[in-house]
Amino acid sequence: MKITSAAQPLEQVRADLLAVLFFQVAGQERGVPRSLAALDRALAGRIARVLASGDFEGKTDESLMLYSDGALPSPRLLLIGLGDSKACDLETLRRAGGASLRSALARKSKRLALVVPHSRRWTPATAAQALTEGCVLASYRFDQYRSVAERTAPPSAVSLLFERAADSRTARGGIERGQIGAECQNLARRLSDEPPNTLTPAALAREAGRVGAEVGLKVRVLGVPELRRAKCGALLAVGQGSAHPPRLITLDYTPRGKGRSAEKARRPTLCLVGKGITFDSGGISIKPSASMEEMKHDMSGAAAVLAALRGAALMQLPLRVVGILAAAENLPSGDAYRPGDILTARSGRTIEVINTDAEGRLVLADALDFAKTEYAPDAILDFATLTGACVVALGSWCSGALGSNDHLLAQVRAAGEACGERVWPLPLWEEHRRAIKSDVADIKNTGGREGGTLTAAAFLGHFTEGTPWVHLDIAGTAWTKQPCVYQTKGATGVGVRLVLEFLRGFRAETLRDYRTQRGSTGV
Repeated sequence: MKITSAAQPLEQVRADLLAVLFFQVAGQERGVPRSLAALDRALAGRIARVLASGDFEGKTDESLMLYSDGALPSPRLLLIGLGDSKACDLETLRRAGGASLRSALARKSKRLALVVPHSRRWTPATAAQALTEGCVLASYRFDQYRSVAERTAPPSAVSLLFERAADSRTARGGIERGQIGAECQNLARRLSDEPPNTLTPAALAREAGRVGAEVGLKVRVLGVPELRRAKCGALLAVGQGSAHPPRLITLDYTPRGKGRSAEKARRPTLCLVGKGITFDSGGISIKPSASMEEMKHDMSGAAAVLAALRGAALMQLPLRVVGILAAAENLPSGDAYRPGDILTARSGRTIEVINTDAEGRLVLADALDFAKTEYAPDAILDFATLTGACVVALGSWCSGALGSNDHLLAQVRAAGEACGERVWPLPLWEEHRRAIKSDVADIKNTGGREGGTLTAAAFLGHFTEGTPWVHLDIAGTAWTKQPCVYQTKGATGVGVRLVLEFLRGFRAETLRDYRTQRGSTGV
């Protein structure tokens, strides 16, 4: 799907579907906006009559289809409401882009054009990025296992129409960022939606290799022999019950260029760590059968990290980013690890296993220590569908965020607000650390029902000490049963655009703030 920007008279636009985005009108303000006057004249006042009748007011997510009957080169005109102009935000634009694309899909339209309204609440570039994201995200379908006759192709061309040529030129950067971010998010969705019989730890490693070859990432895969040599006892234990052995996968993006060696030395390094449980039965502490099929999504954190690395390379971000995927399948068998086992993690800490269904924190323990010791990063972010407690606390509206550094948390939260993937900070106190102390080992892998999200993060904090770190619990946001205009049922790909927004805003000078605040909060 090719997305472009243009500035041309709307009455001359040739598209299968022309979507016009409207702010809400009421009372005496029900006239046609000046920017649409020529279009309305070409339609013999049809838009004005619709507005005057009150059949369409431009309320948020309201839409109305009109037919030009030969008066325009575009046969269909879709009016889409944005709501109050003083309250409209980029998420509203994102939904409008998704609604336009879905309408085009329903009518098998090949050419879609969107009229972008002017507003002081956004720049042409940010508006273009949000609309592009909505269109690309709405085009996602996980249909490769369905018959070809049931598949629907998205429009081949989408044009964003601006009133001024200068705005059209400015918008191109936003289109590029939006397309990269949304296409990478769709990659994460596809991986998360894959059935567990096709996406095993080894298959995830092959996918990482494919992405690495596509965009120029260095990919390294540690199989069982390498994991044993690296003493990754926690990751190995989780995967030992499955016929599909675990993997630790790294993807390394380093900016290209001939810059001076001193400048290269100052480039920050950030590690992104993702939980990659390709299927989670709960192991010996087996889950109830109801909805267990959703546990194919338990690798959504790893999918987000892999896709974000692809985005970082395509955007050519000026910092080093390393993705680390801890991939395993958690199944019960005669070889499975058990409640009561004591494991030795890569860091040397011993872990008492209380519940084998608290496996995500175990694979992350070794991955986080690997990130910290192998790359000495300036900061670590991890993404994991870690706890049902986070779903209870925050629902599906935002991800939980906990960490060791308030400044880093604030940066992550700001990135989430900017891209529409909200996160909410939760406390991480010494009491949570005490809750996971073991009587027979250094720590135990669950602190019980109370504050489950918090004690799980406290467990992870043991493996990031000395490095600024934020943990994002995406258990409530990684998949959904309630689709919206740009989201189908299933995987959401949450975290990809958040990471890319965070990385784009990350600057070397902020590292001084991170260093001065290390150890000042939380763990």
